[in-house]
Amino acid sequence: MQLQDILYSQGFGTRRVCAGLIQQGLVQVYEPGQPATPVRCLQAAAEFAAEGLRFQVQGVDWPYAGKAYLMLNKPSATECSQKPSTYPSIYTLLPSPLRLRPQKGAVQGVQAVGRLDQDTTGLLLLTDDGKFIHRMSSPRHHVAKVYEVTVKHPLDARQVSQLLAGVVLDDDPRPVRAAACEAVSECHLRLTLTEGKYHQVKRMVAAVSNRVEALHRSQIGGLRLPDDLAPGQWRWLSAADLASMVGTQAAVCSQA
Repeated sequence: MQLQDILYSQGFGTRRVCAGLIQQGLVQVYEPGQPATPVRCLQAAAEFAAEGLRFQVQGVDWPYAGKAYLMLNKPSATECSQKPSTYPSIYTLLPSPLRLRPQKGAVQGVQAVGRLDQDTTGLLLLTDDGKFIHRMSSPRHHVAKVYEVTVKHPLDARQVSQLLAGVVLDDDPRPVRAAACEAVSECHLRLTLTEGKYHQVKRMVAAVSNRVEALHRSQIGGLRLPDDLAPGQWRWLSAADLASMVGTQAAVCSQA
């Protein structure tokens, strides 16, 4: 695969822009067997095996990724929208190549897998893999999402029991149940859901006569938000991360 095509596929601009970066000496490639010493390449048409390739663009290391899978520690006062209405978009927290990765159709770059409210913090996944988004978002697949909920009033056993048994929300006559529910402390509830509805946690808590004061997503499937990933920071998901979320995810990714 030509180096200019590799850079284009990773979101570094049009093929002409990518060729210009290469010809200006701004791209270095890690040769196989020489992982610590990148070599400057000035030929836009130079051929490389894309899979497993690592390179630098303007001094920043990048791995080649056929599909991008990321986690972000979403801070408060941000919106999961490309066109935010009030607060900054979470996409401004990502480097431009991730926002500009080419896709079929009009959509560019990685997209959030589901959304968190502007005041909700914690684990958010982003990808440009449509199959992965569907696999993680569809209620049919029952991917568990764990929320740490700070409530206004002290919790009691009745509230926990109601959330486990099911509460009725105003737009759905069917009871909505928590997959797991635990009162961690007097005003800290740990709630696990396997489906997503509009403001679901807040509305479920309100249905048992309490109120959410703060909401944080700590886990998706078996993937926990790392303690060392600060609010606003992101990192690539590893193969182990993907496998920890759903047992069949490795097969999905291998088909991408």
